Amino acid sequence: MVVSFPALLRPFRLCRWDPTPWARLAGPTKLRTGFTNSWAPARMAVTVTLEPAGRCRWDEPVRIAVRGLAPGQPVTLRASLRDEKGALFRAHARYCADAHGQLDLGRAPALGGSFTGLEPMGLLWALEPEKPLLRLVKRDVQTPFPVELEVLDGHDPEPGGLLGRAVHERDFLAPGVRREPVRSGRVRATLFLPPGPAPFPGIVDISGTGRGLPEYRASLLAGKGFAVMALAYYNYEDLPKSIENLHLEYFEEAMNYLLNHPQVKGPGVGLLGISKGGELCLSMASFLKGITAAVIINGSVASVGGTLHYKGETLPPVGVSRSRFKVTKDGLADILDVLNSPLEGPDQKSFIPVERAECAFLFLVGQDDHNWKSEFYANEASKRLQAHNEETETQYLHGTSRAGALAPHIKFLLS
Repeated sequence: MVVSFPALLRPFRLCRWDPTPWARLAGPTKLRTGFTNSWAPARMAVTVTLEPAGRCRWDEPVRIAVRGLAPGQPVTLRASLRDEKGALFRAHARYCADAHGQLDLGRAPALGGSFTGLEPMGLLWALEPEKPLLRLVKRDVQTPFPVELEVLDGHDPEPGGLLGRAVHERDFLAPGVRREPVRSGRVRATLFLPPGPAPFPGIVDISGTGRGLPEYRASLLAGKGFAVMALAYYNYEDLPKSIENLHLEYFEEAMNYLLNHPQVKGPGVGLLGISKGGELCLSMASFLKGITAAVIINGSVASVGGTLHYKGETLPPVGVSRSRFKVTKDGLADILDVLNSPLEGPDQKSFIPVERAECAFLFLVGQDDHNWKSEFYANEASKRLQAHNEETETQYLHGTSRAGALAPHIKFLLS
């Protein structure tokens, strides 16, 4: 069943002017060449307005509007930010002002650029790296991302003079959210606790491979009233350096830590995982008790990349065929067909016994995911769950990209 998913992390908002709060670019607008821009009326200030004003969460919406333009004036809006390593990400779109010289991105369709059509948050979800193959990730959730918005004259490939500018900050910690590092037994994690009276429903958040301990999803979810543990499982501090052998007892220990926390509501917890993390959440739901719901984002239905162990049981890794490795015309690796089918031959031993699960599931699928066949895996898991227990609540939501399935306006944070 296809359902609308109440985005774990919704559209955006935020706002602060720069360099002076609520600054305006007053007087005749100048082109970079120094000539007066014929579109900008004399004595008219071009202003960029963001509502609500002030710093906002990354997952909250913001209304972007421009005033003080000439009727029908063509302009280009550009958004840019730099991540913590200095990498530049940009998006732009072309618009025309209305008959009153105003532009509201919630009503005016983009005419070209990084996207087209009515996309109020397009300047944020369409951010792309200046250098190819980089991914926008928030490494320190305790600091905001400053996003610069510029209004440029015209629609040319190289737009004209700067008409207006604003800088707004988008952060990841709602007021009152507490961040607590967890170093208990073998568990290496960060716990985010929301403000307000406890106890709170608990969630274990597990990311994909190669990422240490990402905290951006957990921190944002805590702002929605959940106690969320962002859990590392390899290549972090003293944890194993690879996924060659993973033991579910480690994840069970982390889950029990969360369940026993005085500010976490029992009797069970929820799971949220993406890619390898989604596969691990599916395994946890199949082998462990105390799980009430699991959200699986582009997860495999078989063990991938290593052997999974739990109390004498093992799931060997599904086989691979390097002959099915492809290279795209852009020189990128396409490994979609490299993994063997877990429904055939000896690779059936890698299939996670999802029929043992007793919780509700939401499968989120990006149909353009070329890491593995996410849609196929979600369908197979759903079929097996329903075959063994028709009362198991299983929902399925798909989109065109791996993160677009969850929240297209923040796809770069969820991939």
